[in-house]
Amino acid sequence: MTPERHSLTGTGDPLLEPPPGCPAHGLGPGGLHRLHEADDLEELYEQLREQHGPVAPALLHDDVPMWVVLGHAENLHMVSTPAQFCRDSRIWTPLNEGVVKPDHPLMPHIAWQPICSHAEGEEHKRLRGAVTSAMSGIDYRELRRHIKRYTQRHVNRFCEEGRADLVGQFAEHLPMGVMCHLLGMPDEYNDRMVEAARDTLKGTETAIASHAYVMDALDRLTTARRAKPEDDIAGRLVTHAAGLTDDEVREHLRVVLLAAYEATVNLISNVLRVVLTDPGFRAQLSGGQMTVPEAVEQSLWDEPPFSTVFAYFAKQETELGGQRIRAGDGLLLGIAPGNVDPRIRPDLAASMQGNRAHLAFGGGPHECPGQDIGRAIADAGIDALLMRLPDVQLACDEDELRWRSSIASRHLVELPVRFEPKAQQDIRQQPSHAPASAQRTAWHVGIPRPESRPAPQVPPYPPEPVSVSAAQPQPVPEQPRPRGAWQRFLLWWRGY
Repeated sequence: MTPERHSLTGTGDPLLEPPPGCPAHGLGPGGLHRLHEADDLEELYEQLREQHGPVAPALLHDDVPMWVVLGHAENLHMVSTPAQFCRDSRIWTPLNEGVVKPDHPLMPHIAWQPICSHAEGEEHKRLRGAVTSAMSGIDYRELRRHIKRYTQRHVNRFCEEGRADLVGQFAEHLPMGVMCHLLGMPDEYNDRMVEAARDTLKGTETAIASHAYVMDALDRLTTARRAKPEDDIAGRLVTHAAGLTDDEVREHLRVVLLAAYEATVNLISNVLRVVLTDPGFRAQLSGGQMTVPEAVEQSLWDEPPFSTVFAYFAKQETELGGQRIRAGDGLLLGIAPGNVDPRIRPDLAASMQGNRAHLAFGGGPHECPGQDIGRAIADAGIDALLMRLPDVQLACDEDELRWRSSIASRHLVELPVRFEPKAQQDIRQQPSHAPASAQRTAWHVGIPRPESRPAPQVPPYPPEPVSVSAAQPQPVPEQPRPRGAWQRFLLWWRGY
């Protein structure tokens, strides 16, 4: 049962402030931790897990109460039980009681919007069905050719210099070029579009103008496809039998563009950082013991593009992870802490190759519909980059790397590298370098390791009672899932 002192709805007993002069840092009313003031969220999540178990009370900005779901099984249960939990913030008690003000820093993340990631029931089926159908027409073989072509184009910009920032000059550009192509507006891709997307997601002083720039482009695209449909995501949305309005088309194009962009930027940056800082990891890649897709999946376990998702809301009083959850309570989908739940990963150093049971793309009705796009961009883009620059090395000490962190994500600011200057390549050719190493052929995207794996063992909910610190069996990697277009998705994400 939930300890009564954790009155997250704001309607229970008053929460007490720490005593005057208390040196505790980041603590709010009732001694609860303020997530946004944590110096190290990863460390705080483990502290909360030790104190409260798989579901813990915490505070957001302005001391708004929120549950943090830390357990892997508890997160899966929450996202997969729409009868108990939903994404509709209009039932959130702190919002209805005026505790959350309109200018709250997290309102852009939490405020309800008429999009599929916030909808329920028949409306969710209508909107989600249109989005899923629009993505199902993607030709992934052709997409990978485009990704490799875009990669060469970006590498051509800096290959003769012998130095580059792989975040600012590669990871932040490749996904936008690919997404503009998929949506049906390749001509809109430019440095300004990349800057506008970054600015919108950071929430800076110029975010409103940047958001307007993005929406103007999507408005032009929607108008053009309404007049003349084509075989791209925008065209399929416009012509879908669900009968989306122009506003609905624009809003879902925005969600697809910005969410896929930010997630893929972080994913590419994280994988490249590990390749450049972990000699063992890189040796596995170059030696053929690990493929790039497997490296991407390992990163999705260890450093998911989004640490948490704002938010789910309890539709009724229930219990989760031993805590009493009241109707109207808010809960954070804890992707990063759930991925390191000691009940499924007792040894974080153990490889998770082949196991896709991570929480990086959520789950249930709101599972990310764009995960195959993100995987394809990361897989093909990283592979092509490393083939083009096989001698690339980090150009600074690892401890000099800087991050921009928030409750939602951890974004690498820059990744400076050096390499022997290379000549530009014809972007119509496949990436290559000479002489080609015999070992390197096993590094190509899509070449699986020649070993069979049983299905993953994911603990059911509710899980067996177990001490958090108790040793558990190693997680069993799964057989790689077939790369079908989109049929395997259940029914993602919020829009900003």
